[in-house]
Formats: sequence, C-alpha cells, structure tokens
Amino acid sequence: MVEKFDFLVLGSGVAGLSYALEVAEHGSVAIVTKKESVESNTNYAQGGIAAVMAPGDSYEKHIEDTLIAGGGLCDREVVEIVVTEGPERIRDLMEIGASFTAHDGELHLGKEGGHSENRIVHAADTTGREVERALLDAVRNHPNIHVFEYHFAVELLTEHHLGQHVSRLRSDIHCYGAYVLDEQAGVVKTFLSKVTLLATGGSGRAYLHTTNPDIATGDGVAMAYRAKARIENMEFVQFHPTSLFHPDGDSFLITEAVRGEGGILTNQAGHRFMPDYDSWMELAPRDIVARAIDDQLKTSGEEYVFLDISHAPRHEILEHFPNIYETCLRFGIDILRDPIPVVPAAHYQCGGVKTDSFGRTSISGLFACGEVACTGLHGANRLASNSILEALVFSHRAILPSIDYAQRQDWVHGLPDWDESGTEDPREWVLISHNRNELQRVMWDYVGIVRSSLRLKRALRRTRLIYDETEDYYRRSTVSTGLCELRNMIAVAYLIIQSALIRRESRGLHYSIDFPESSPSELRSTVV
Repeated sequence: MVEKFDFLVLGSGVAGLSYALEVAEHGSVAIVTKKESVESNTNYAQGGIAAVMAPGDSYEKHIEDTLIAGGGLCDREVVEIVVTEGPERIRDLMEIGASFTAHDGELHLGKEGGHSENRIVHAADTTGREVERALLDAVRNHPNIHVFEYHFAVELLTEHHLGQHVSRLRSDIHCYGAYVLDEQAGVVKTFLSKVTLLATGGSGRAYLHTTNPDIATGDGVAMAYRAKARIENMEFVQFHPTSLFHPDGDSFLITEAVRGEGGILTNQAGHRFMPDYDSWMELAPRDIVARAIDDQLKTSGEEYVFLDISHAPRHEILEHFPNIYETCLRFGIDILRDPIPVVPAAHYQCGGVKTDSFGRTSISGLFACGEVACTGLHGANRLASNSILEALVFSHRAILPSIDYAQRQDWVHGLPDWDESGTEDPREWVLISHNRNELQRVMWDYVGIVRSSLRLKRALRRTRLIYDETEDYYRRSTVSTGLCELRNMIAVAYLIIQSALIRRESRGLHYSIDFPESSPSELRSTVV
C-alpha cells in the first residue's frame, strides 16, 4: 500500500505539529505518530519556554547564559538565532490559542537553573501539555493535514531501496519518505513524500530511569544513522536532577522551576549540600546538580535525597505547581509540608541528527527539528527550558527551504514494497523484553552521570552482544513495534557509548573519572 504526500512529518510533538501547520498552506501533509497524537515528550514538559519577554532582561543575557551552560560547544550564531527569534514564536503560540500563566495581564516569568533573569514562560507546571493542546486543535482543523495515529516509522526511504549505488558522500543520499508500520492493521505501508521531517523526540528509554514517556526510544536518530546521516554529540545526555523517587512513580519529573521558586536540596541527614558544590547552589546548571546528587548517593549509600519547597507560601505552591502537588499527593507526599524524595533520571538528548540553521540534514530532502536534531544550540549541556524554544524556532525556519525543495521535486518511481518474505510472527517475546531490560541496565550502570573508560568499554562489549542477538531475531521475524524500538534503542546506545569513548575529557554532561578536566584540544563536536 502506498500513501503519497508532499510533506511527511514523523512525530507529533511541538516541532512536528508547528511545522505541519505552516507547510500545510503549500501542500498535503501526513503526520505519522506511533501512539495517540497527544503522546510526545512535549506533552510531559513541565517547566516552560525560555524567552526574553521582560523589560529588564536582554538577548545578550540569554545568549550568555546559554553559552555558559553549553560548556564551550554551542554554536554562537545558532544561539543568537534562537534567542532573538524565540519571543515571536511564543507570540505565534498565543495567537493560535495557547494560554500561559499571567499576573495582572502580564506573563508570569519563572526562573530556572543557569538563568540570570526570570524569563520562563509557562502554563503553571504543565506547559508542554498546553502547547500540545493548542497545536493539536489547530492541526485537527486543517483540511490539508492527515494524522496517522498508531503508525510506526520503520525505515527512511533512500537510494538504498532503489538498488542504486550510494557513495560515501552523504550529500549524494536523498530521502523519499519512509516505510511505516500500521500497528492496528499489521501491515507496512510505503509513505512517499517530497520532503520528510524527523520530529521524533529523544531517546531517554535507552536508560533504566528516565523522565521520558515510553515512546522515547530514539527512533529518529536510529533511522537517520542507518540511512547514513551525520550524527553529532550523542555523548551529551542530560540527566534531570530531580525525578520523584517512588516505586510507583515511574520517574515522574519534578520541574526545575521548584528550585527556581526556592526549593532546597538536602540529604537524608538534613544537610543542605548544594553550597558545597557550586556558588549558584540549587540554581546551578543541571549537570552540576545531577553530579552533586549522584555524589551524595554514592557517598552515603542512600537511594534518594530530598527537595523541599514546603517553606514557600501555600498559595504560590498550589498556583505554580498544581500537577506536582496532585501527583505527589497520590503517592502520599504532601509537598505543602513534606520534602519530596528525588533522584536523577535520563531526561534530554543534546546531540542528534546534525542540521544546519534551517533544519536541513546531510541527506537531501530530510529535515530534523526538536530533540532529535543537533542544531548547535545546546553544546555540551542544554540550558533549562531552551528545548521547546529550539523546536519552535527551527520548525519555523525549516518552512521556506522545505517548500522550495518540494516544489523542485518529482515523485520517485521504482521503490519496492516492504519485503517480509521468509519471516514469521515473533514467538520469543521474552528475548525482546530481556534484551531491552539488559540494555537499559547497562546504560544506567556504565554510561550514566559519571563514566570511566573501563565502564564504557564493558558497555560496548555487552551492547554488541545484544545487537547481534537482536539483529538475528529481526531478520527472522515479522516486523513489530517492540522489536523495532529495541533495534533503535540499541543503535542509540551504541552511538552514545562510541561518542563517549571518543571524547577524552570531561565537558558539560559528559564526565569521565579518567579525564576529569576539560581540554582545549577536545573543543569540537563528536561525529559518528
């Protein structure tokens, strides 16, 4: 079965939806999402969107804060683009119906770690959900946009599938769409497109503990890597310092804004430890806070520390953090009077598919926006609440080159249907679940907040064994979402480990006990 659209969007987060709304004025659009369209990393973003919206703030301050957090690896030109174009993109959201928290008719601007000013636009503590709601309402009302829920992108379509020779130069590769599994019908469809946008989000599920939803299995990075796209800086995995520690909490994220509003971190002995690590204390960048908590846990042997906001006025807690209050209460924690038990968890992928300042990848016809992309904004560490901002800015900047490229393309012919000859329905699902669990444990134990060459090499050996076993199973089995997700998680794990081994220093989110200092000779991106 063949579906033809001018634009194919893989993913239904803020990047994919905002892009789809704009290109839909110039052609037909398919949005492919492997669950319900509302299920995305965007929907779980609590903190907000960083932007210069207050008179006392300035672009230069936001730029400088981003550069400092990025550990010397940010592309300053890209940072300037995002910071200066960001406020207009927020106004675009407000025009389509997004509602943000305001006081006396003015936006309430929060403050988070690494920011020198209050500049976080938010909708209480459910900003992502509100942004997603507004965008989905607009998408559902657009006649040129077709949403395919429960459809899983298996592979990008390139010259490889035409049987053509592809040189080692990535610029010689073109994307013509994707093979997509209709999960409910159990068939793989061919989605042909003139332009394809990767907006598939991150890869937090490669780790045992993560704030990411189940869908975050690194699908876009893995597909792009197999298609020979350029991938950069995958070693920089951001661990959110504070996720809820509870057997039934599933790593529920406690937004950084809690610390921004005066929350303090203490160990179980009651000692406020962040002043021992950084002069910014609880408002230090995430990598510093995460390593401090990790050090506290390893030193004490305890499983969690406490984040306490109970000293703040009751009305402020309930107004700014209603979702956190209600969620914690369900687990028997009243944040109005109790400290919150927290641990770090894998949160954000700073590297990804390399793009230019217009979202173009090294493969012609393939664009990437949002967490799946490596634009140069984040460098070695993402500044809090710069992620939705980045997605909004680059999905907008990708519009004109996407339209131009689409108008110059003819439909490609000769692409074969998905071939599943010689395969059978998978029967040994226990292999998939065990391999997935083992991979997540390996990544958590050996490729986490603090790393060593010995741990990384061991992780690489074990990942290769999991890869070999999974690929053999994949070749013999009918394609399924669970099996494809496992393949993608393995690919992402491999890229993270290899990139971490290449970087022989500590910088930003990558900390090695073998190379504890930053090195000027390592001030470059890691390319795989």
